[in-house]
Amino acid sequence: MNPNLDYFQLMAEARRISCQESTGACSRKLRLAVLADCAVQHLLPLLRALFHRKGIQVEIYEGPFAATELEARNPSSALYEFRPEIVSILHSVQALRDRFYRGGAKVQNEFLQELTGIWDAITSTSRALVIQSTFVAPMERFFGNYDRKIDNSFSSIVSRLNSFIVDEARQRRNVLLLDLETVASWVGRQSWFDERLWALGKSLCSLDQLPAVASNIVDIAVAAQGQTIKCIVLDLDNTLWGGVVGDDGPHGIRIGAHGDGEPFFRLQCFLRELKRRGILLTVCSKNEHANALKPFHENSEMVLELDDFVAFVANWKNKPENIAAIQKELNIGFDSMLFIDDSPFERASVRTLLPEVIVPELADDPAEWVKYLSELNLFEVASFSKQDAQRSGAYLQEVRRRAASEAAPNFEAFLESLDMTIEVERFAPRHLNRIAQLLQRSNQFNLTTHRRNEAECEALMNDPEGCIPLSASLKDRFGDHGLISVVVLRPEPTEGALAITDWLMSCRVLGRGVEQYLMNQVIHQARTLNLPTIRASYIPTSKNDMVKDFYARFGFEKVREAPNGVTDWALDAMSYKERQVLMRPARDEMGATTI
Repeated sequence: MNPNLDYFQLMAEARRISCQESTGACSRKLRLAVLADCAVQHLLPLLRALFHRKGIQVEIYEGPFAATELEARNPSSALYEFRPEIVSILHSVQALRDRFYRGGAKVQNEFLQELTGIWDAITSTSRALVIQSTFVAPMERFFGNYDRKIDNSFSSIVSRLNSFIVDEARQRRNVLLLDLETVASWVGRQSWFDERLWALGKSLCSLDQLPAVASNIVDIAVAAQGQTIKCIVLDLDNTLWGGVVGDDGPHGIRIGAHGDGEPFFRLQCFLRELKRRGILLTVCSKNEHANALKPFHENSEMVLELDDFVAFVANWKNKPENIAAIQKELNIGFDSMLFIDDSPFERASVRTLLPEVIVPELADDPAEWVKYLSELNLFEVASFSKQDAQRSGAYLQEVRRRAASEAAPNFEAFLESLDMTIEVERFAPRHLNRIAQLLQRSNQFNLTTHRRNEAECEALMNDPEGCIPLSASLKDRFGDHGLISVVVLRPEPTEGALAITDWLMSCRVLGRGVEQYLMNQVIHQARTLNLPTIRASYIPTSKNDMVKDFYARFGFEKVREAPNGVTDWALDAMSYKERQVLMRPARDEMGATTI
């Protein structure tokens, strides 16, 4: 169940709203009428709370119980005096069941005439939009599984009535559907119905499921007012596909209709259908741009193509900045953007710096993502046209006309709020497997790309005088990133130097200050050993172009550049000014700070 749709929490919110209605917190107002053949007293507070979450102050007219037709057909009724902008009509299968027991199969034709009369009356008397519910499939099956084969069985009648409601709504611009049949089937009829509450108070469903009814009414009403998701901003690595393309290559990523790539394949299929119905797809990835493009060019298992995206941003800037640039480029509101990323850090950064952007909290298992996104009902619309289907192509043309502009949010304040702790220590047996894994797989942030197996790492660990092999692990208030960086130092006393032989880091923690913290540690080691010079090399590969200027950014001087692109660098350790970082060293169990 969606934790944001808790019945008692919403009731408490509604009570607080009633006490604060004069504060003017909501920027918009809406008049909603609710007509029903069931009790709605418990529903109305939920509607107020959920509309308030959307920034809408709702005024609600509650029609008399089971008097929908009388209210609609009387031009002088209180319904029309209220001048509703939206009329929500709820029909319960329990009330229909009672009519079936009294009159049998003739209830079908009676209801059809009644419903069209209600719609026609509302249309002729007001400009209100109608939100009409469908029926939930009944519990009773008088013939068991054979029930649907009986033409006049209750379940067959309900099924035909739902089909009629849908078919008629398609023909009417002012009638939208509240598909209670689908809403109830999500949780199951056993959880949906509460016959005790129906007998005592004519409740449409159990109280636990009532927030879902309210939420769908609110979603439809908000969409009808033009507030919809227009753009999905997508991460790539471990989101659109499994793995990291910069490390695994375009054919090593996990994507496909079967196996461990299937969740990503299904997500891409889901996104493609959303694109076809008019939602814009964009990419915001921390990646080398050329690497990010390769799966689309080279991997035949990809469902989405480059032309499916109206913006494709792959660089090493922080994501709120890039999303702000996408927003400006597309000229849409932040509140119409949905951000999908597997990283809790990236999700939190966007929530903090771009609070209007919708950021769902994805499950750890990507197989759950499509189900979760569907449950949130994020893609509600009140209309669909040929122009909607062509929206992506129109934006692609507009994107080419405009130059992207960079935003500058206060990213440092967010980093400080993370309460990051970093542990830097010599290679330890418990980490050797992960250290070897990083050395073997890291490609993009890797200065020398020396491949070392676990035995070689163990040898470095057991060589206390020949080298200083360091690993770094990072934590923040959202969780443990684990071991994310390796730096191997080799003292050269006769040269008065400390050489950096290996430096690599997981790209998922870029931009948080880990590089600066580790460079401070390298300088500390050199000064402790009284070695005045830091020496380092950069060995270029096809995948590590992002770090070609790494040492220059810290004040190193280039002392040599070979024809093959290898560069050697040197730094005066004694004149180095320590970089400011927004993380603190971890402490071991005895309270001692790690190096």
